[in-house]
Amino acid sequence: MQSSSYSRSGSRRAPSSDPSSYASKRSYGGYAKGRPSGKGAGSRGSALSRFKQAINPSLFIQEAKLEETSVYTPVNSFSSFPLFRKISENIAATGFQQPTPIQDQTIPLVLQGKDVVGIANTGTGKTAAFAIPMIQDLVTHMDHRAIIMAPTRELAEQIMEECFRFGKGCGLRSALLIGGASMNLQKRDLRYNPRVVVGTPGRIKDHVRQGTLPLQLFNFVVLDEVDRMLDMGFIDDIGDILSKVSKERQSLFFSATMEPRISKLIEQFSKDPVTISTKKHATVDSISQDVVYYSGRNEKIEMLHDLLIKGTCAKTIIFDDTKRAVESLGRELHARGFKVDEIHGDKSQAQRSRAIRRLKSAEIDILVATDVAARGIDVSDITHVINYSTPNSYNDYVHRIGRTGRAGKVGYALTFVAR
Repeated sequence: MQSSSYSRSGSRRAPSSDPSSYASKRSYGGYAKGRPSGKGAGSRGSALSRFKQAINPSLFIQEAKLEETSVYTPVNSFSSFPLFRKISENIAATGFQQPTPIQDQTIPLVLQGKDVVGIANTGTGKTAAFAIPMIQDLVTHMDHRAIIMAPTRELAEQIMEECFRFGKGCGLRSALLIGGASMNLQKRDLRYNPRVVVGTPGRIKDHVRQGTLPLQLFNFVVLDEVDRMLDMGFIDDIGDILSKVSKERQSLFFSATMEPRISKLIEQFSKDPVTISTKKHATVDSISQDVVYYSGRNEKIEMLHDLLIKGTCAKTIIFDDTKRAVESLGRELHARGFKVDEIHGDKSQAQRSRAIRRLKSAEIDILVATDVAARGIDVSDITHVINYSTPNSYNDYVHRIGRTGRAGKVGYALTFVAR
């Protein structure tokens, strides 16, 4: 494709694979019988806080079951898929060994031209499941164009990166349409008639309104993380966009959950779709989940500090509620000697992308974020997700902790809960 000092002393211990380091020497980690009263929550006595406390902490506890999970034996191999040689070479260059369940079951159907609904947990390889056969279709049919919609800028960028990897050398121009980036540069890319467009619904609609994105020319459509787009209020925008795309199209929908409004959307904008579900549990088995009980703000930050210097945390994402809270926590951790950066909605896209690149390259070890980062951060070696604030809903919790335990690796998720 073408594109127009991890402790107060400053020392850092090597990560350990021993989850027993969470043992409750200071009575944190591990769920005790009975629910916390929430009286130690300080100023968080708002309606939002009370809503959060309604989530039973027992939902945040689960042992990793990687060893107990049966090994999936794929029916296909990447070499057996009927792909152009260049695409197969690109797949081999990524180091992919064998298809994941969602890839193994989805790719053959898409190659046959069928509409597909894919239901799978995050971190199971959904992007490759649609990107590989999509690129094959575009190389086969020179008059085809594909548009991919994602809920967040970070996920859209990640999808574009994957498309570059699989489509390298295939001569496919592309355009990335996301908020926080230059409209003029995006318009320039669109003037070159890209055959792959990846974007968020809001920015795609901006271009449609300005007449710079002729949706009727697109006949391959992918919606990724449909459930999250629904949660973010994009359902009407999505319907409006799909109504303007070519009627003769192939449509792919990927989601971790399926609810009536999503089903209705799929029914309206797809033709005899085949549903593939590889999801067995709300969260993947490779994530060890636990809670950290605290009393008061001072104890909370000290417990977080102790967790981060124990040696088990390598790359870590810490989630907090608000932009202000993220900035404050980031400053506090930086003052304590940690290598940290922050992302939230007020950061420019360049700043957000830079922070993720710094995490990938190990320039930083910790990323503090609002839920804007719960989708689209695909960093394979994130060892820990820490919910410094309790998620608003269990779905938000699932999406947050999905940043770890990816590609079959064991990950750890810890959620702070007020006593």
